[in-house]
Amino acid sequence: MKKHSKQKNQSTKPKKDESAVTLKDILNPDLMKQLKEQQEQLKAVEEKRKEEEEQRKREERRLKEKNKSFEELLNESGMNWKEFK
Repeated sequence: MKKHSKQKNQSTKPKKDESAVTLKDILNPDLMKQLKEQQEQLKAVEEKRKEEEEQRKREERRLKEKNKSFEELLNESGMNWKEFK
């Protein structure tokens, strides 16, 4: 019985050599390169999507401003039009 418990204690202790091994060491260098390229591609796609969304919003604001009625423009004006009566 003592041998069994002794073996259990040895297996639960992490060895210093094992703790120094990182995921980068375990993975194939080609796989790491592929993952980094994919990460860069995803960043580029996300950046492009954000840029297109911003452009769409600018165009939407421009069209909204273009299609305002005279009443809306008058209400947004900072001048006091009652003084000109």
